[in-house]
Amino acid sequence: MFISWIGQLALSRARPVIRTNPISGRYRMPMTLRRLLLAAAIAFLLWNPAAATTADRALVETLAAEAPALNRVVLAKAVAAMHCAITSGTGPAERLAVIDFSLPSSEPRLWIFDLHSRALLLEELVAHGQGSGDNLATRFSNVRGSHQSSIGLFRTQESYYGRHGYSLRMDGLEPGINDNARTRAIVIHAADYVDPAWIERQGRIGRSQGCPAVRPEIADAVVDHLKDGQFMFSYYPDQEWLASSEYLNCQPELLASLMQP
Repeated sequence: MFISWIGQLALSRARPVIRTNPISGRYRMPMTLRRLLLAAAIAFLLWNPAAATTADRALVETLAAEAPALNRVVLAKAVAAMHCAITSGTGPAERLAVIDFSLPSSEPRLWIFDLHSRALLLEELVAHGQGSGDNLATRFSNVRGSHQSSIGLFRTQESYYGRHGYSLRMDGLEPGINDNARTRAIVIHAADYVDPAWIERQGRIGRSQGCPAVRPEIADAVVDHLKDGQFMFSYYPDQEWLASSEYLNCQPELLASLMQP
């Protein structure tokens, strides 16, 4: 409610800077104004913790309805970690990706959400590292050369063209857990082995060297959705990480609230 009210107020005072799309004829809010509105909304939520809890709970409810196959507990942890990062000064995002590595690679376990429209954009297969396991990933690492996937909260960064084509770099936000992602070249990229046909032949898709690789047919869309400062949360029920993650434990009461049905 507050975010909507802020938006209406800002628009009423800023109509001279609104641009009209010559093709659709629709108004489009300039990027700087949208960022100001997001900053104002975040400032309000910081000032009013009860409103933050209500807003995040509503977000979890809506996204859970959009993606019923995504474990609500995992989704709640992703939203709580994102909330902690934002309130710690990381800044808001427009997209949230969630990977549930507790699921086998033969099942869709990557979800990408638009946080403004609160809509599910993609639900897809995603690979894990060769060192993490066979169909099920059970081992995770922050060490270069391990060929294992990493868990925790990431912030996506720049897109680029490399040996796997159009790809996306990211930075791990959790010290000792995933903060070597960039030096390990853990990126989102296309891979031919992320193919449902592999599941029929060998019971799983192929494995990467630690990267969350996706199907070539949707790789460009994944990169475009997630580039330039979005959040990605990779989950596995590792008890040590769950107990020590600063992003999952900075506001235990918020997380407890979000996990309630």
